[in-house]
Amino acid sequence: MAHAHHKTDSHTVEFQVDPVVLELGQRFVDAGHELSLVGGPVRDLFLGRTSPDLDFTTDATPDQTVALIRKWADNYWEIGRAFGTIGMRKAGFQIEITTYRAEAYDPESRKPVVAFGSSLTDDLLRRDFTINAMALKLPSLELVDPFGGVRDLHATVLATPGSPEDSFSDDPLRMMRAARFASQLGIAVHDDVRLAMTQMAERITIISAERVRDELVKLICGAHPRAGVDLLVETGLAEFVLPEVSALRLESDEHHRHKDVYQHSLQVLEQAAALETDADGAVPAPDFVLRFAALMHDVGKPATRRFEPGGAVSFRHHDMVGSKLTAKRMKTLRFDNDTVKAVARLVELHMRFYGYGEAGWSDSAVRRYVTDAGPLLERLHRLTRSDVTTRNQRKAERLAFAYDDLEDRIATLREQESLDAVRPDLDGAQIMAILNLRPGPVVGRAYKYLLEERMEHGPLQPEDAQARLLAWWAEQPESTPLTEPAPQPAETAPSAAGVEPSPNKEST
Repeated sequence: MAHAHHKTDSHTVEFQVDPVVLELGQRFVDAGHELSLVGGPVRDLFLGRTSPDLDFTTDATPDQTVALIRKWADNYWEIGRAFGTIGMRKAGFQIEITTYRAEAYDPESRKPVVAFGSSLTDDLLRRDFTINAMALKLPSLELVDPFGGVRDLHATVLATPGSPEDSFSDDPLRMMRAARFASQLGIAVHDDVRLAMTQMAERITIISAERVRDELVKLICGAHPRAGVDLLVETGLAEFVLPEVSALRLESDEHHRHKDVYQHSLQVLEQAAALETDADGAVPAPDFVLRFAALMHDVGKPATRRFEPGGAVSFRHHDMVGSKLTAKRMKTLRFDNDTVKAVARLVELHMRFYGYGEAGWSDSAVRRYVTDAGPLLERLHRLTRSDVTTRNQRKAERLAFAYDDLEDRIATLREQESLDAVRPDLDGAQIMAILNLRPGPVVGRAYKYLLEERMEHGPLQPEDAQARLLAWWAEQPESTPLTEPAPQPAETAPSAAGVEPSPNKEST
């Protein structure tokens, strides 16, 4: 491991650079070329962090780069050649080497126009922010910082190498990246950057939904997501990216009968992030589904706000409305279907717990709560607990106690019966055999009836389930026996009417 000391104002930084980096630099220098570690990896050295992904810049052309690394790299690829980038793997590192660029964007296009350059300083000038416009020359480890990146990093401020207007005009996604860095690094933005973001916010609309989505995910999963979201809203970017969140800034009624929904949502986001632990108490990777549901859980309130007689404010069905708004926004941002469904479902269910009064719920209601949440139950627990932001300590303690009680009820029921995949006590094959039916929609109705019975009363013995099924069947218009007996299905019979036969685990 190579070490280099750099003194910057009142700070001395010791860089620890892997030998692979120095070896790569020496190969380029020996061939008469320049090579520098650049961007995020250099910034992270000052922050005491390391990354397995390394970005380099060089005066060598892509052809010359390939010639230098073809036999040295473990493997390489040329997918980014049109942009001057050659990728490779070496000793566990993922490496990208890009030819110096003088890059510009067509003002009306989403795609960059690439021109290769010959100057490291010019290459750094085109980068998004000064903290990412630093380079470490190789193999000498000389720091190149023409735009004050180290200064801004110490001051925890985000500034651009040139004018922010030029930077954001070249690539409007950089405005989203500014908010993302505010979240990831807890860094403030320079006044000029904030002003440019505000004035140019509408230009984000020329950027593809996929690129915006990727930056949003990184923002939400940052260490300070509240700061990132706040910057989007304050600059007006959220009006084009997450307008439902901007709309949460409801004007308070004259009696202040309801809390600030926007600030409440940011606090719920923070509190949900603080609950991200695994079973052993360790903090795993940030949970985007939980965090985004926390941010979006009340987006149905603006559309459902009503001023009731006497000055009270209501938001009836804001959970259902918010779920639909959330799904629509996430589809617009090109999220995958599973993520959309998970977040929207959490938004839909976030108010369910508030029906758990002092008397608690019946076992049937607890089963339905668990079944409706499905694999999202643990996230629903955390979202519901995070949704308590009241300053009334007695109310907060009462809600926490009630939810503790609900979780205890769930645990107790789990010991008595399977709650994770509640099924009827008879499967489709057994229903057809008992009722002498062929496959069809009637079997599906019988299955749904038994599922309701299972939900309402818990697991039944097979003979009890059969008796209830026969009683139900006697009341159905189709209960006239078939003219020909239906074949008796084997235990492994195929599913009927979309109903998958399954063994009656609770009855064995």
